[in-house]
Amino acid sequence: MAQRFDIVIAGGGMVGATLACALRDSGLRIAVVEARRPARDWPQDSVDLRVSAISVASERIFRALGAWPAMAARGISPFLEMQVWDAGGSGSIHFDSADLGQPRLGHIIENRVIQAALLDQLDTCEAVELISPAVLASWQRHEEGLRLQLEDGSELRTRLLVGADGGASRVRTLAGIATRGWSYEQRAVVAVVETRLSHEQTAWQRFLPTGPLAFLPLRDGRSSIVWSTTPQRAEALLAMDEAAFCKTLGEAFDLRLGRILAAGPRAAFPLRLQHALRYVDHRLALVGDAAHMIHPLAGQGVNLGLLDAAALAQVIGEAVAAGRDFAAPTTLRRYERWRKGDNLLTMGVMDGFKRLFGNDWPPLRLARNLGLRLADRAVPVKNRLMRHAMGLREDLPALARGPLFGC
Repeated sequence: MAQRFDIVIAGGGMVGATLACALRDSGLRIAVVEARRPARDWPQDSVDLRVSAISVASERIFRALGAWPAMAARGISPFLEMQVWDAGGSGSIHFDSADLGQPRLGHIIENRVIQAALLDQLDTCEAVELISPAVLASWQRHEEGLRLQLEDGSELRTRLLVGADGGASRVRTLAGIATRGWSYEQRAVVAVVETRLSHEQTAWQRFLPTGPLAFLPLRDGRSSIVWSTTPQRAEALLAMDEAAFCKTLGEAFDLRLGRILAAGPRAAFPLRLQHALRYVDHRLALVGDAAHMIHPLAGQGVNLGLLDAAALAQVIGEAVAAGRDFAAPTTLRRYERWRKGDNLLTMGVMDGFKRLFGNDWPPLRLARNLGLRLADRAVPVKNRLMRHAMGLREDLPALARGPLFGC
């Protein structure tokens, strides 16, 4: 017998789990289908290679959902300042939360911490069922909605399917939704490192000709690095022994935090820009990386996905409250109109920055360094840019500004 749900969310990562939490008190029955059984426990002194820079808006979402205390208990790392400079000149810009009248610019949080805290919330909710490990194999439309087949042969029926299953989304592929974009011909090398000098609760980023190098502050004094570079350089960095890697990394970072004393395991993943031509279809919606992928140079990718989840939850909740079909085309198109413009704008800005700082043509290098210095001195303009990135604006979903459904 097929299990019946109002909404099935394919993908129980950060964005999919956020959407499920946001809908848990909506009166709908939700299933979350996740391919890998999520980790809930790990050694206390370990740090996940994958971390996210969580904006103030995303923090508000997590607080409204009740997941923030569990994240704080597992470990969060606030950052108060941001230092950005160009390796090809003297241009730099400095952002300080004190200038904005805010206690911090954001937090660096391990992806596994975010996912585990959200799933802890779902454990207490009878309206949401986590089906894991499980993989969506196919689906067909029928008169009442969609009929889904999982790889283990089981069947689910739902009125709405949401693809929160990442950049290689099976939901998007099965729906025949095309994407546009391109590979950056770069890979992001990630690791956790120990530096001689304190990171000072500051996010640091140096733009190199081959891509940006970021040091993100962690709670134990170490830093999580994200080094975007060519595939050939990435392979060489992965192949180095620890001493050679630490020396190379320190030099690339201009020894801004002193010598690199130690480095943990390294990994690398490819970078690309990708955008779905549409976010919705018949009884189907895409959120997060399934809808859009951007360069990680400003850490905005997951924050955009969390806003997708908050916006979709809001339009669904408002439709339910009004007695309308929450999976109707008019409801889903409202979500698409709300999020698509903001996502495209951010994607365009990040792509522009990547291309601007990746071009070593001397006149352009001089112009961008001058621009950085001028922007750093234009405090009102600089602060407005940072407030937008932090999510301190009024055009956000209600969950990013306060509670939703009483959560």
